[in-house]
Amino acid sequence: MSALSASSAAAPVGARAKAPPSMKRVAGASLAGTTLEFYDHFIYGSAAALVFPKLFFSQASPLTATLLSLASYGVAFVARPFGAALFGAMGDKLGRKWVLVVTLLMMGLSTFAIGLLPSTAAAGVMAPVLLVMLRVLQGLALGGEWGGAALMVNEFDPNGKRRGFYGSLVQIAAPIGLLLANGVFALVTWLVSEEAFMSWGWRIPFLSSAVLIAVGLYIRMGLTESPLFEKMEKEGKQGHAPLMEVLRHHKKAVGLALGSRIGSDIAFYVFTLFLLVYLPQQLQMARSIGLQAVLVGAIAQCIGIPLFGHLSDKIGRRPVLLGGAIAGIVWSFAFFALVNTKSVALIMVAAFVAMFIVAAMFAPLASYIPEMFPTKVRCTGSSIGFQLAGIFGGAPAPLIVVPLVAAFGSSVPVSIYLALSLVLVAVCVMAASETAHKRLD
Repeated sequence: MSALSASSAAAPVGARAKAPPSMKRVAGASLAGTTLEFYDHFIYGSAAALVFPKLFFSQASPLTATLLSLASYGVAFVARPFGAALFGAMGDKLGRKWVLVVTLLMMGLSTFAIGLLPSTAAAGVMAPVLLVMLRVLQGLALGGEWGGAALMVNEFDPNGKRRGFYGSLVQIAAPIGLLLANGVFALVTWLVSEEAFMSWGWRIPFLSSAVLIAVGLYIRMGLTESPLFEKMEKEGKQGHAPLMEVLRHHKKAVGLALGSRIGSDIAFYVFTLFLLVYLPQQLQMARSIGLQAVLVGAIAQCIGIPLFGHLSDKIGRRPVLLGGAIAGIVWSFAFFALVNTKSVALIMVAAFVAMFIVAAMFAPLASYIPEMFPTKVRCTGSSIGFQLAGIFGGAPAPLIVVPLVAAFGSSVPVSIYLALSLVLVAVCVMAASETAHKRLD
């Protein structure tokens, strides 16, 4: 940052060159926009568990309707890698800022449109079809969003002294978005009756995203381009086919990034959104308890992510990720042991500890994965490596976990499934190189 500031100070007064934004402003803009995108993503997840089975898949049996609704939630995970490839290539060719603006608009408009959809009772089969189409657009947008936001904070700190911490501010957007989404749903369900909520109240969280997206867009339009991209652009070194170059020359990095991410994706679902299904259907507990547990877990991540991001700058990315994976394997069994007591207090403790552990696996990723790739393919490579994990992690998780519980009547198979995914994380992290102090330029 001092070099950038000195460069600006040395510029001729008459040129009136625009000073580069501070690292705090860049991180703040990435955090704000990505938070809003995750808010849009998670209000869909909450609605898929609470509302959509009855409104859009009502002709099926209750279990089938729930599975279809959760499948529509998972569609976005399948769409994310395509968004990563599309917007990653654009980010490597046209710039990181361009990606941040376009993805924010795409997500916002798709979310607002979901709030206007008619139910199956009013529009027939077109209602779920339109719902899934808009969910795909959400997935494409979020697939491109993460890479652009992560690269902006990383490439404004090429020396890497605090990349882990600033990168964690991109990661903290997920729990903040989850906190906002479930907070709004909890507020609406508290303010209106069950009948009113199912009739029109569920639309409020979707429609209100329009205001949030406008704020995020205003903040992002004020950013300048990444200095490393500007340097590459001036030297004419952009890749002409970044996707092909990643697939040809960086397959190992993509594979390690994917494996390092899958487990935290599955853990995030099992420890949060799955409770919205498990508590009322399996334990016959109030739906509000699941929402409270999700909020407690989000708070735990908000505390843990910056702490673990800072720690990854001190001791490295690999020790933090590996420690989180090992702790997660143990807690995957302890978590359900506490939840199955039906004690509200113990359920909250289980959720808090679980998501604090997930924070250790989540916080370093926004620096760890981009550090694996060179500048000219960094947006494409890191976006694909991060988002491809969704196809194997977040997308099938609901379709695996819910039937497992229904078939066995027990949470033990879910714990085993989660633990195995975290073993994969540990193996991939141990196979990767440490990148904490690597220069990005």
